[in-house]
Amino acid sequence: MGDSCCNPLSMGFIKKLVEEKVPGTYVLSLEIGNGITEDVENSFFMNVNDQVELVCNILSKDKMLQNGYNAMGFSQGGQFLRAVAQRCPSPAMKNLISFGGQHQGVYGLPHCPGESSHVCNWIRKMLNWGAYSSPIQEHLVQAEYWHDPLNEELYRSKSVFLADINQERGINGSYKENLMKLNKFVMVKFLKDSMVVPVDSEWFGFYNAGQAKVTYTLQESDLYHEDRLGLKVMDNAKKLEFLTVDGDHLQFSEEWFITNIIPYLK
Repeated sequence: MGDSCCNPLSMGFIKKLVEEKVPGTYVLSLEIGNGITEDVENSFFMNVNDQVELVCNILSKDKMLQNGYNAMGFSQGGQFLRAVAQRCPSPAMKNLISFGGQHQGVYGLPHCPGESSHVCNWIRKMLNWGAYSSPIQEHLVQAEYWHDPLNEELYRSKSVFLADINQERGINGSYKENLMKLNKFVMVKFLKDSMVVPVDSEWFGFYNAGQAKVTYTLQESDLYHEDRLGLKVMDNAKKLEFLTVDGDHLQFSEEWFITNIIPYLK
C-alpha cells in the first residue's frame, strides 16, 4: 500500500539483495500498471480481483517461471499473492512468504507512511462512511479486506475479495487444493506493528465476533477447524511457518532477512 515495485529503498532493495544472496536467481518484482506512479495509485484504487487476474496473466506468460517460483508478498501483497496461489495454480507457486499480510483482514487503518498519509486519511473516512457499499468495495482496495467483527454477516455477504478467498460464503474446492500444493507457507508477524489492526491477522487470527478487543488464533478459528483452506492439514504436515520480528510494520534488518528468509528462496 503506497509503495511501488521498484523503490530502491524497499522492493528494489529486496530484489537486489535476493539476486546477491542467491546467485543466478531470476527475480520478478511485479508492477501493477504502467510506471511507478500508476503502480502506487493501483495499490489504493484498483480492484484486488483485477490485480490478481493481471498478475496471473503476467506469471503465466513469463517463460522464466514455468518450472515454478517462490513468492514474497509485503503487507497487503501477502493476501493478494495468497489469492494468486489459490486461483492460479500454473505456473506452480512453491513457497509463499507473507510479510505482515492481513489474512483475516483489518478493522482499523491507524496510519500510512510518508507521502501517502493524506490518501490514507481520505480512505479512513470512506471506510467509516460505508466500507461495504458497492462503489467502495469495487474501487477501494483497503475496503476489500476490511473485516468488521461487529457485523460479520454484512462482511461475509458484501466483501468482494477477502470473504471469497477465505471461503466465507461457500467452498471452492480448487482454492483449498491449490493452496495445499505449497511446500511452505511462511507468515511473518511484526510484534510492534502500528499499522495492522489487529496484528493477529498476520497469522490468520482476528477479533472474536461481536467486539473488537479479544482475539483468537488461527488454531482457534472456524477457518482452521472446518479446514476450509487446508490450513489445518498443512499445519499438521509442518507446511506452515510462523516467524516474528520485534519491530514495526515491515521493519526488519538485512541480517534478519538473510538468516530467516533467504533459505526459503534457494
